[in-house]
Amino acid sequence: MASVLRNVKVLPNSASVEEARQRVFEFFRVACRSLPSVMEIYNLYDVTSVAQLRSTIASEIRKNINLSDPKVIDMLLFKGMEELKNVVNHSKQRHHIIGQYVVGQQGQVQDSASKDPGTSPFLKNFYSSNYF
Repeated sequence: MASVLRNVKVLPNSASVEEARQRVFEFFRVACRSLPSVMEIYNLYDVTSVAQLRSTIASEIRKNINLSDPKVIDMLLFKGMEELKNVVNHSKQRHHIIGQYVVGQQGQVQDSASKDPGTSPFLKNFYSSNYF
């Protein structure tokens, strides 16, 4: 899959929003085609599925659906291609991928019931002695 990404060149700026839109669709196709190799490279089968990663990519693209400037769209597309190249070329580690694209989408779950701040006698004494 890395050979497919090597052949992708940075194209000149899009002439219209429609041309930029077509480039975004092509980027989405390339990203989706690279997902099985990403799953294999980073051994993500126990954490997520290809469909979940595909929906994460789609939601990242949909965040910028309201943009109407072709230059801005091209810049974001360039950043997306660089990110995809870094992921496919194994420039990131497994926990980076999990943190950005698996847990980052769902948010980290924290158990707030287990923490009870300020009930420790040490902390009460500390707060009373160090605050004026």
